[in-house]
Amino acid sequence: MTALDMLTVPWPTDDVGPRSVTLLRLPAGCLGIVVVDDVRLGTAIGGVRLGSSVTPIEVMRLARAMTLKNAAAGLPHGGGKAGIRTPQDWDPTNREAVIRAFAVAIRHLDEYVPGPDMGTDETAMAWIQDEIGRAVGLPAVLGGIPLDELGATGFGLGVCAKALADAGRVQLSGARVAIQGFGAVGRHAAVALRKHGAVVVATCDTSGGVYDPDGLDVDELVEFDRKQPLVYYGNAKPIDRDDVLTTDCDILVPAAQPDVLHEDNVDKVRASVILPGANIPATAAAEASLHARGVLLVPDFVANAGGVICAAVELAGGSRARAFADIEEKIRANTLELLDRTASTGLPPRAAAEAMAAARLASADAFRRRFWA
Repeated sequence: MTALDMLTVPWPTDDVGPRSVTLLRLPAGCLGIVVVDDVRLGTAIGGVRLGSSVTPIEVMRLARAMTLKNAAAGLPHGGGKAGIRTPQDWDPTNREAVIRAFAVAIRHLDEYVPGPDMGTDETAMAWIQDEIGRAVGLPAVLGGIPLDELGATGFGLGVCAKALADAGRVQLSGARVAIQGFGAVGRHAAVALRKHGAVVVATCDTSGGVYDPDGLDVDELVEFDRKQPLVYYGNAKPIDRDDVLTTDCDILVPAAQPDVLHEDNVDKVRASVILPGANIPATAAAEASLHARGVLLVPDFVANAGGVICAAVELAGGSRARAFADIEEKIRANTLELLDRTASTGLPPRAAAEAMAAARLASADAFRRRFWA
């Protein structure tokens, strides 16, 4: 997609946003997209996604997810997101130059604070901070709380699962877990869920998947993944990475790309609970189908809010201990509120969670100016 193509995309708008859409011409044939969706609660926080499949509509959807996530978590921040679309023949040696150019180009967008996402990390955020003095998810040496290194999002998924268990919605001890994507989110989710007594039976990376009905050795797998792709792991049965989604399990954690659950595979999903580690992991039609079957898909912006909660604490100058305490408190409270709302209203989980976020945005509206001086 060229820059001109992006300009002709029919941008969807509503009463929430987007507040602004910015397109950037970057070095090495890259294109940048920044969507600031809403700032009623404060400066927008959202990650920077880098890859050849990034699209403007994806960034817009992710920005809206951040608006809902930050509002539902009770954070004093709005929602935004950025993407850097690389060519198919991308030369990764250009990575630093492109990310630094991106940082310089967004210097004026002071309503948006970038953080790490797929394709970017703490080092990338350090480059952005170096250029414009505005980023979260920084390396510890720069005073940051490296949320991917510490596993804030994966830890939060564990908190969500424990809240579901305490409410009687899932039995964690011995629960079979399948995790699509063994990256920064997936591997920390595996560790967190194992601590609660669950058994990881399947996972994957971009090279392929592994499966063991008796349970994978999570510690061994984490150590192996530091050195080699999972396709070379010999202590489990190899499977196709997409088959992880339809593995016989109790809890499914999609922690990879958007829209991995769709009309063509949703009927094959065998989990009873889905905890999204990735944002927008299911199409609207897939979510409706799962709800009709009685599968509980906890909305992404409730389940995986650990990363942005950590980022908000960092931006406010808080500590790691404060970040993890806030993740525990906020995700547990939101999960239990979500269950209460679905039970009392009969709404599907996403609609109930959106109502939670909308209520907080509406409260913020009460403090906005309603006249012109």
